[in-house]
Amino acid sequence: MRTKAVAVLVTAALGAATAACGGDDTGGTATEATLDANIKAGVDAALGSSTTAGGSTTTSAERPDSLEAWEELWAEERAAAIERITSSGWGKSADGATLVGPEGFEIDLAACGTAWSDTEGLTDDSIKIGHTNALSGTAADYGNIARSLDVILRYYSDQGVFTDVEGKSRTINFIYKDDGYDSARTIPLVDELIDSEKVFAMWTLGSPPGLKVYDKLNQRCIPHPLEMSGHPAWGDPVNHPWTTGQQMAYNTEATLWGAFIEQHLEEFPDETIKVASLVSNSDFGKAYDTFFKAYIEQSPHKARFEYVSEVVEITAPTVTDPMTTLAAEEPDVFITMTGGAQCPQIIQQAAQNGMKDTAKYLFMSSVCKAASFVGKDKVGGDGSASDGWWIVGGGAIDFNSTASDTDGYIEWGRELLSEGGIDYTASGSFGTGFLFAFPFVQSLRIAGELPGGLTRTNFILALRSFDMTNPMLLPGIEYNMNGNADAYLTEGSDISQYDAATQQWVQEGEVVELSGKSKNCAFDQSTSLCN
Repeated sequence: MRTKAVAVLVTAALGAATAACGGDDTGGTATEATLDANIKAGVDAALGSSTTAGGSTTTSAERPDSLEAWEELWAEERAAAIERITSSGWGKSADGATLVGPEGFEIDLAACGTAWSDTEGLTDDSIKIGHTNALSGTAADYGNIARSLDVILRYYSDQGVFTDVEGKSRTINFIYKDDGYDSARTIPLVDELIDSEKVFAMWTLGSPPGLKVYDKLNQRCIPHPLEMSGHPAWGDPVNHPWTTGQQMAYNTEATLWGAFIEQHLEEFPDETIKVASLVSNSDFGKAYDTFFKAYIEQSPHKARFEYVSEVVEITAPTVTDPMTTLAAEEPDVFITMTGGAQCPQIIQQAAQNGMKDTAKYLFMSSVCKAASFVGKDKVGGDGSASDGWWIVGGGAIDFNSTASDTDGYIEWGRELLSEGGIDYTASGSFGTGFLFAFPFVQSLRIAGELPGGLTRTNFILALRSFDMTNPMLLPGIEYNMNGNADAYLTEGSDISQYDAATQQWVQEGEVVELSGKSKNCAFDQSTSLCN
């Protein structure tokens, strides 16, 4: 279920900083992986002027106070997007051989083959969307994203918003299937959805499943939008133009962990700072692990760091053994590099084995931010086991938090789920559905207003030039892509600490906004690195 803990005293020299992606013991290593210089500089600048213990928050434009007000804002933003695309002359060439977008973005449509259709999955009245998710197993909570999406997409379909310039009014036929977060199950399900169901677009969840199918989807020119993980590989508009991500990349998160620790060096009286992590044995966990090691190795304070880790299968029913081993190391800092049902288990184990009392800082991974992973209903007792944990949260608003009770958009979303027979308090992942639904719905609407109406090429063009305000992100977090120049929608984050008394994450300091700074990631699966 796990590997023996490995201790690494980092002494490597500070290297030149360029983009790199996750590795493992058999492929890329931390010494081969180097940091994204733009992200590192942006993080240093942001944290240098922030007080991550002071509790101040960023100031920005006031949020709309109702769904109606949000819709007015989005109508303006969609109009601006359509104007930018059409006035720039982006779109499919007259001969249909090429799709051109912003900042050098280009797809050779001739390579899609003669059997390819720009409108596959569309009828005059429907849009067929395929999705794989973990509806069972230890990652099953994420399946609630799919259930939430189903409700949201039916709402917008009923509103008639998917009417394009060709006069075709469509509803979404959302087909989602359970892969249990097992990529071996993902592959045949995706084959079924693209070959038998002939979906317009294919949506997947998780780094391992996504990496198993994104080559095929791009070779066949099938939109693979908003992959539900933060693997850096989704930022590859040149080699994988049909795939996009949505959330903050794991390498950015790892950089923020390292920078946070360095900012608090004076709090560690001993010369050596021991950092421990529990790492998912998958592309997901390996990305975290590799980039955090790279941060340490390239830090001017590298001689002070000692890093120990345990690897666990995300399908493991418990984390007791590896957490006990890590607690015996008496780390100064602990970092979660896994997700799903293991998030609350880690919190419980840290409280039971003494790590919570002895470690100075304990971090959850961003994928564990929802209340369904850290709330008292999940960790047990009065919920105090979660108190004081930290998170680099990716800027996402906690849909279940009492702090959101008076937010007009959240109120609408909760009511919509209730009308759909869903108790939103049962899982924070229901709220995550709104985070992903927003760009999907808006991109379909923008695509429908472009010349030729809704097509696969117009849809991916709308995504690659996306610049709108996501209501599920904290104020100050920008949300945009820009062709080959900017391949990541979300690059900013909050740094928050959990308050068990109020059962919510409390933002500490300013948000860290890094929009446009991330370098693209041409991921090589044979080395687990970016080229």
